[in-house]
Amino acid sequence: MQPRNMSMSGVVDLAAVKAAQEAKAKAEQQRAESARQGGGGAVPPSSLVIDVDEAGFERDVLQRSAEVPVVIDFWAEWCEPCKQLSPLLEGLAAEYNGRFVLAKIDVDANQMLMQQFGVQGIPAVFAVVAGQALPLFQGVAPAEQIRGTLDQLIQVAEERFGLTGITVDPDAEGAAPPAEAPAGPYDAILEAAVQALDAGDLAGAVQAYKNVLSDDPGNTEAKLGLAQAELLQRVQDLDPQQVRRDAADRPTDVAAQIAAADLDLVGGHVEDSFGRLIDTVKRTAGDDRNAARVRLLELFEVVGSEDPRVTTGRTALARVLF
Repeated sequence: MQPRNMSMSGVVDLAAVKAAQEAKAKAEQQRAESARQGGGGAVPPSSLVIDVDEAGFERDVLQRSAEVPVVIDFWAEWCEPCKQLSPLLEGLAAEYNGRFVLAKIDVDANQMLMQQFGVQGIPAVFAVVAGQALPLFQGVAPAEQIRGTLDQLIQVAEERFGLTGITVDPDAEGAAPPAEAPAGPYDAILEAAVQALDAGDLAGAVQAYKNVLSDDPGNTEAKLGLAQAELLQRVQDLDPQQVRRDAADRPTDVAAQIAAADLDLVGGHVEDSFGRLIDTVKRTAGDDRNAARVRLLELFEVVGSEDPRVTTGRTALARVLF
């Protein structure tokens, strides 16, 4: 795939003077607030390349873009060109030493972000500067060509938004962790959620997990627990025989297919559950398609990202979407 949109010439047109001034003022305000709270100090080199998901996007990309340009690499495990571009971008992030931060977004796991950015194919590279999203290029390009685009991005970020990058401290890397990690702030709530599940109090478990995620959206244990509790809550009052009859009699009824997929998963038929929803996504459009896609992503959470069946399912989903 040939790279497109390598020129930054459209940035000035996209960022009108008034919008740029407002974004600059907001960025300065956020930087001042970060400094007041003790933030904005030197960071280790490992902070220059980060994995970002939908839950952490506001914190890791939008808020960070008030201090430094954030370059976004949309990629997927099955994408061969991505395997060429991603290491190149990571090397450039180290080379530029704090002039930009590279955020890597797996499109299979974060399809809502892919849609919001209007990604049509991968690899695709965007930037966010002071909260303003800018398309950079799509496809693989030579390092020198990418350097030219990055240089223009950094120039725009400094001249129009006052962003001069972040300080990198190599000595901050590899600091020894504490000998024993203290108990996490949500351990008691998570334990209460598990106890509620064991007692059959699904509503109580759901609320407990939501309480954790409201403060810590990236909490893996809470995300997994919530997905499992909500699945059990959805199927507890279903009539399995009626659900399966409805799904067989009405193959185009998205709600019927979603309910059957839930039952498939609870019954341990993981591949059947995923396959049913992938087929539904393939033959539907609009809100129906999105409903099936969202439920499939929720069921991926229930099984867990490390399960090879989830990896296979994500690949199959990406193929029908693209």
